[in-house]
Amino acid sequence: MTTSTGTATSPALDAERADLLDQLGAARSALLTSVRGLSDEQAGERPTASALCLGGLVKHVASMEDAWLRFVVEGPSAMRYDLPEGVTWADFAAGTAREYPQWAIDHRNEFRMLPGDTLAGIVERYERIAARTAEIISAVPDLSATHPLPEAPWHEPGKVYTVRRVLAHLIAETAQHAGHADILRETLDGRKSS
Repeated sequence: MTTSTGTATSPALDAERADLLDQLGAARSALLTSVRGLSDEQAGERPTASALCLGGLVKHVASMEDAWLRFVVEGPSAMRYDLPEGVTWADFAAGTAREYPQWAIDHRNEFRMLPGDTLAGIVERYERIAARTAEIISAVPDLSATHPLPEAPWHEPGKVYTVRRVLAHLIAETAQHAGHADILRETLDGRKSS
């Protein structure tokens, strides 16, 4: 961005970007409130019938945000869902694939505390991703810029997302998982985030 005198200035956030980033920040804060004060062991516990744990939820949301912001910058190549040779989506969905792609294994592991995972490390990574999100959104020339979604059975063929739509998706998904986290935390030790 340049001023009327032609000198460079740093781009200021317009109201829409500021509002969207503020809403994403509020959803992140709700999620992180649910893990405050937990040990690594507690963060890995699964206190409900679900396989979800609090540390895993934060890992998943961080990975999801990272992937979507790479999509904003790189386009659909940032989110590839290739299957191993000879494996079909029907095999994959039925759980009968002879081999699973690394992206699917990584996705499953996002929801768990793995050996070596610490809650502090997970939160630190999430905070780095959040800072990168703010940088990218501040620098994107136009929130209406689009990329086609990568090919996957859960994406409508030919569908495109704007940067704005990516942010709306991140806000909704982060808020949804913050609600899950609130239930898990209350089940774990009775503490409510609100």
